[in-house]
Amino acid sequence: MAEPVIQLRGVTKVYRKGGQELVVLDGLDMDVDRGEFLALMGPSGSGKSTILNMIGGLDEPDEGDVIVAGANVPQLSGEELSSFRARHIGYVFQAFNLIPVLTALENVELPLLLTPLKKAERREQARYALEIVGLGDRIDHRPKQLSGGQEQRVAIARAIARDPTILLCDEPTGDLDRHSADQVLELLARLSDEHDKTIVMVTHDQKAGDDAKRVLHLDKGVVEDAVA
Repeated sequence: MAEPVIQLRGVTKVYRKGGQELVVLDGLDMDVDRGEFLALMGPSGSGKSTILNMIGGLDEPDEGDVIVAGANVPQLSGEELSSFRARHIGYVFQAFNLIPVLTALENVELPLLLTPLKKAERREQARYALEIVGLGDRIDHRPKQLSGGQEQRVAIARAIARDPTILLCDEPTGDLDRHSADQVLELLARLSDEHDKTIVMVTHDQKAGDDAKRVLHLDKGVVEDAVA
């Protein structure tokens, strides 16, 4: 059986402020298989976003290992970490973070500017990403010409443009109405099922949790229970 693409082992994270200690993660163990769509749920402060940040190398544990795509992320050098993120990690946030003066195609193309691809290759890859998310007919539209759900799908296209192994989604439906949120969740499930993307999603939305393949509930830095 293949090794999980994400393995957290004994991960502890403590934030210190004003002489007080807040244990955000307390000896957490967690596995995520390749192609899995996992939702992390729980109250604010339960450690959900901290887990995302550690998987993406934006934060480090005080103790334990964070092994992602075969790399122990906290042990990577700055250059290694940049290369790791470029190859393996795509981010989707609650805010769409699109540049208003750029078209959908140009927004999706942005991360590809850091690659050795030629302009025609970048455009082709960006166009393909937009087709995957169902916006092949909106490539010349600017964000103000798109609905909120379409903007989030452009953001997802941008996240998958470099074909990352893992998508880290932090409240991706938080700013959307129910219909648009359901379309985004359907898209994420399809990316997992048809394109073998591993998705770790932080959410407070019970419907979003229902659409994931597996749900982990966290409370006070530990896994409370797991729901298939």
